[in-house]
Amino acid sequence: MTSEDRKVQYKGFRMVESDLIRELVVAFTVVTAVVVVAAALFSSPDPKTFTAKQYANQDPVGFQTSALGFLTGDDPIASYGPPYNHQSGSLQSLGFFSPQSWFGVTIPVNAARDFFIVPLTRMEVLDPTIGPALRTWTNATPTQRASWEKAYASALRRAKVSKGGQVALRSTSAGPLPALMAAYLDLARTGTLESIINQSGRIVQTDFTRALLPFGGSPLEQRAASDKLLGSQWGMMKEPGNYPGAVWLWFYTFLYQIPPYNSAPAGDLMVGLTVGVVTLLLLLVPWIPGLRDIPRWVRIYRLIWRDHYAGRGK
Repeated sequence: MTSEDRKVQYKGFRMVESDLIRELVVAFTVVTAVVVVAAALFSSPDPKTFTAKQYANQDPVGFQTSALGFLTGDDPIASYGPPYNHQSGSLQSLGFFSPQSWFGVTIPVNAARDFFIVPLTRMEVLDPTIGPALRTWTNATPTQRASWEKAYASALRRAKVSKGGQVALRSTSAGPLPALMAAYLDLARTGTLESIINQSGRIVQTDFTRALLPFGGSPLEQRAASDKLLGSQWGMMKEPGNYPGAVWLWFYTFLYQIPPYNSAPAGDLMVGLTVGVVTLLLLLVPWIPGLRDIPRWVRIYRLIWRDHYAGRGK
């Protein structure tokens, strides 16, 4: 078969020889180059995940201060309210309208037990020396625990970090707390604290809510502030740094920048309701008399489709 014969092989259609492998290689190379260049020019930075291990190594005193908050109730989650507990620290409502209360506690969390006591109890299997201090704590009265917590908080304010990374305290009458806090710091440095807190007994774990809660107060807030991700910094629609992120959330995060949303105790609820109402109005535009006629009245469509309407005189 000659070269000319090979060009006409399918029902009279002219066939053109091509090297499919070469075309695939060229296409793959070009697309890869475009992706790499675009990623270098437009991608956002990808900082490392904030972990308890990182926090414990970088700021041992701050880590223990946060851990003490689990026991004293000063941690934001300990007093948050629904859906974690029955407190009211972050409960939002507008008069009788309080969806947060209506749905109630759906993710029950006891900060002292779930974030502190349970992890140390499980660690006792590997380090039996924790046992005596743990039992002394659990068997103590609430009044005695409060006294130890106050003494340890006072000692932490004057604490320093030794060369070995341990928290050095002056003598304190905090009972078993120094031993428990040292063990808790060691546990965090192993990198397993979040997994212990998040254990649910399931074979496949897809819900990591509990692992995110323990240090969701000051530590994560400081990290967010450094990356310009706070609500006052338009953080909801941004990615780390000054790169653009979810720009379609501009209206949602814009409300957080203006009064009364940025100062009201129920600001989150007000923002959610406002966005919900506006979204509902947009969805119902075709069925709302008057509102659905605005485009016909303003006749902007004639400007957009001016070529179509040119010469029609309408």
